[in-house]
Amino acid sequence: MKRDYLVTYDICDDRRLRRTFEAVKGFGLHLQYSVFLCSLTQRQHMELLAILDEIIHHREDQVMVIDLGQSGSRFNPRIATLGKPGPDATDKPIII
Repeated sequence: MKRDYLVTYDICDDRRLRRTFEAVKGFGLHLQYSVFLCSLTQRQHMELLAILDEIIHHREDQVMVIDLGQSGSRFNPRIATLGKPGPDATDKPIII
């Protein structure tokens, strides 16, 4: 069973920033700069955390992984954007 996660990060070094971006990009939908929406199984969630744990510098960088609940659950808040349109990489609304 998959759960949705909002993954965001603040990385101080350009090299680690690129590596972090590429790692998270492999697991989810890139929403904005350092913000991703990931629908993950428990195994994928643990794998992503392990990969990021190896990339970041724990005293300088921060990664936040926010559990949004079960994918496709009845709780359906939506992303609202101001200015440029939000991501349209899917046919359905992005649910957070």
